[in-house]
Amino acid sequence: MQHPTPSRSLPSAPLPAEAAGSPGAGLLPLSRRGLLAAALALPLAAPAIRRAAAQAAGRVSLVHFNDFHSHHDPIVAGGATCRPGRPCFGGAARLAGAIRQAKDAVSAEGRAPLLLDAGDEFTGSLFYTLHRGAAEAAVQKANGVQAMTLGNHEFDHGPQNLANYLGQLPFPVLSANLDLTDEPLLRDRVTPWTVLEAGGRRFAVIGLTTPDTATSSSPGPTVRFGDPAVALERVLAQLRAQAAQQGPMTVVLLSHLGLETDRRLARAVPGLDVIVGGHSHTLLANGLAEAEGPDPVMEESSAGPVRIVQAGCFGRYLGRLDLDLSDAGRVVSHQGVMRELGTDVAEDPEVAQVVARFAAPLEELKRRPIARIPTTLSIEGCRSGECAIGNLMADAMLAAVPSAEVAITNGGGMRAGLVEGTVTMGDVLAMLPFANTIATVTLRGRDLKAALENGVSKVPDTVGRFPQVAGLRVQWTADAPPGQRVTILEVAGAPFDPERPYRIVTNNFMRRGGDDYVSMRDDALEFYDNGAPLEDSLIAFLSDGRPVAGIDGRLARR
Repeated sequence: MQHPTPSRSLPSAPLPAEAAGSPGAGLLPLSRRGLLAAALALPLAAPAIRRAAAQAAGRVSLVHFNDFHSHHDPIVAGGATCRPGRPCFGGAARLAGAIRQAKDAVSAEGRAPLLLDAGDEFTGSLFYTLHRGAAEAAVQKANGVQAMTLGNHEFDHGPQNLANYLGQLPFPVLSANLDLTDEPLLRDRVTPWTVLEAGGRRFAVIGLTTPDTATSSSPGPTVRFGDPAVALERVLAQLRAQAAQQGPMTVVLLSHLGLETDRRLARAVPGLDVIVGGHSHTLLANGLAEAEGPDPVMEESSAGPVRIVQAGCFGRYLGRLDLDLSDAGRVVSHQGVMRELGTDVAEDPEVAQVVARFAAPLEELKRRPIARIPTTLSIEGCRSGECAIGNLMADAMLAAVPSAEVAITNGGGMRAGLVEGTVTMGDVLAMLPFANTIATVTLRGRDLKAALENGVSKVPDTVGRFPQVAGLRVQWTADAPPGQRVTILEVAGAPFDPERPYRIVTNNFMRRGGDDYVSMRDDALEFYDNGAPLEDSLIAFLSDGRPVAGIDGRLARR
């Protein structure tokens, strides 16, 4: 596969440990926004190094994607693996073909490309279940990724697995709000920021990772997550000092924080030009029906406008943000273009061969039939409301533990949908890729309610903690403050008793406090975490021919 000559990656200067924004770090000199705002409101340019004549605007295109989640095979809308006769999108080889086409088009227009990945390469298909990141690394290398930020799912199997993956990557991996002082496997493999050259301009690329990773994934006790705003302010101050000596830079934040957090940061922390985002799986596009906002979304800081882009998820879309830059690194004009990757995009043959090599040992397992279902079940909406596939999963868990009265599972624990017709083992494992087990816990009614309050606490943000339930009738509202949103709670048709113990089936990740379900960890009257694999409950439920409930109002938003 032929690529344009890649932009040169300049050595980045790693920050000291306190720059990660870790608790107890020395923050007094630089962490006060009021002091920094005035200093950072100016562009990252060196006043003493003005050129005699301004250059023509630099022409650069940021080619970007995010939240690939190991979807190397093409998908249908909603994330399930593609079936014959249905519209198919994405897949690693098609994404690679689109990247190659974008680079060729950019070069033909006299622009220079920068290829950026906003994180969450891991978790979502059998490719990751079996190969633990090796397939993702091989595809990223073939595509010529130039910088990536860490997503929360990169920590799903701990520091050793992440270190193995990072050791295969030839490009910088970024996160400024991580404190890795006590994690020797990672501290020399992740840097807060880097500088890339393209089109005669310098780009400071900063990474940020959602602090929710501490509870939504499995980073272990040696990885600490600091405040993204504090970490960003520190890096911007450091970049300004470097720019005063070496010349201007355009500042790009490669963020795995989600759109709403990106928007807040853009307004609150001066000094950013562009945010390339991920984590919330938001499609920002012009002219596409599924878009949740324009491409780019614009926010205003005291230093000027900030452009925010995000390209959905699962490799279904590829984004391109064209920038015309002044010699001071400021954006003179911009244009966002989002491309949906349907069958009109030719697959890249080199990456198709890479995928085939990693797919070979998966085929026999994937083909094993489990059952037939009468309708397609999507994971869309499972992170902000009741969804049919969430009801199916909760019903299956409750059926697997007859002694339980209630089932609660997290919407983010389901990573792919199920398509009408025959469901295979591969479909189930792609839907439930985390290797979690059935867990049981006994909670008093007040602590059960606290767990549900935690589950709905982040709406309108779409987050993995949102609960999917069985054995309950819940009414809730997003208009009340977090912690006061559940207005009706019934168990088996009766109002819940705050003092009565209830036996609950969940998954071991949540039972141990994952996704901030701390009441399951701290207030358990009894618990058992090492039940059967979670997928066994779904396989048994479907194999028994039990009905799929659909959406029935068990988790009603008022």
